[in-house]
Amino acid sequence: MKRFLAIIFLAACLFCIYTWLTLTWNYSAGERAGYVQKFSKKGWICKTWEGELAMINIPGTLTEKFNFTVHDEMVVKKINDSMGKRVALVYKEHVGVPTSCFGDTGHFVSDVIVVE
Repeated sequence: MKRFLAIIFLAACLFCIYTWLTLTWNYSAGERAGYVQKFSKKGWICKTWEGELAMINIPGTLTEKFNFTVHDEMVVKKINDSMGKRVALVYKEHVGVPTSCFGDTGHFVSDVIVVE
């Protein structure tokens, strides 16, 4: 019984370390510009802010969509205030996040810049 509990404890510790690593180490960082066309708080148990940025590169071409997640309530307010305006989203990409409780995407937005 002690061996079984030790294995469970070790597995839980390894899972916690892996989760911490995926959330602190970022695979890439950058900016994407466009118009936020969808932004909502969703989820069954873990509610996260999820959005979709429409990136229009050249007039007459199809728009590319960039899905993102926001954790910071100040960034949520900035996005809500800038709806309908062209914005640049500053993000970090985290690969291998184990559950959707941290967000539906691996792209976590940390700032919003309104582009004039």
